[in-house]
Amino acid sequence: MIDINELRRAAENDDNVFITQHMLSRQGLRKIQYDDIISAIRSGEIIEQYPSDYPHPSCLVLGIDTDNEYLHVVCGLSGEYLWIITAYYPDEDKWNSDFKTRKEYNE
Repeated sequence: MIDINELRRAAENDDNVFITQHMLSRQGLRKIQYDDIISAIRSGEIIEQYPSDYPHPSCLVLGIDTDNEYLHVVCGLSGEYLWIITAYYPDEDKWNSDFKTRKEYNE
């Protein structure tokens, strides 16, 4: 399992942070800056763990961006390296008001 303190340590050194192609393609569309992602990791908490993700275990972090808005960051950890997979502003239609719990839909 990934620990938030491990993520924070990796995020301290920009040379240890890698942005995936997926994140790069979404970053401009979602208007999320690198500093927003790092801020969310530094201020955040892990709300979901994905230990079976490939090629590295990953997790979902809920944190605060540089404009004091909630931001979700999906990231993985490989040794001392932090992989930013994607980031997005949580949608109130999909998340409860705490942005930690997904809404349940009865279909």
